[in-house]
Amino acid sequence: MPTDRETILTALHARLSALPATALRGEVLPERVPADGLLILRDGEPGEPEVTLSPLRYHYQHRAEIEAVVQGAARDVAFDTLTTSIGMALAADHTLGGLCDWVEAEAPRPVDLPVEGAASLKAAVIPVVLHYSTADPLG
Repeated sequence: MPTDRETILTALHARLSALPATALRGEVLPERVPADGLLILRDGEPGEPEVTLSPLRYHYQHRAEIEAVVQGAARDVAFDTLTTSIGMALAADHTLGGLCDWVEAEAPRPVDLPVEGAASLKAAVIPVVLHYSTADPLG
C-alpha cells in the first residue's frame, strides 16, 4: 500500500499529465522538448513536520518542484501558457481530491538556456507546497 506522500505525489503527477505538455516524474531532461512543452515533477522535500499529540499527527509542508521547459520561436508565449495552465490545474482542486489540506504553487523564476544549433530553451522551477497530515512519517 503506498504512503500518503506517494499517493499525493501520484495525484499531482496525474493532474499535470492532463495538461497538453508532456509530464514526467523524476526523469532527466530528454534531448528533445515536445512542441507543447515539458513538465518534470520532482518529489522534493517533506521538511520537518509539526507534530500534534492525541491523536499523534505529523503535519507537513512538503515542497515538490515542477520543472517547466519550452522551446521554439514563440517560447515566451508558450511558457506563459504552460505556467498558466499549471496554475489553473492546481486551482481547480486545491486539495487533490481530498488528499491534501491545501496545494499551492509559488511563482516561477524563468531563465533562457542557450542550445547550440537550436532555438534556446525557456525553463523554470515552480515550487509547489503540499500541506498534508499523516499518522506515521514513514507510512
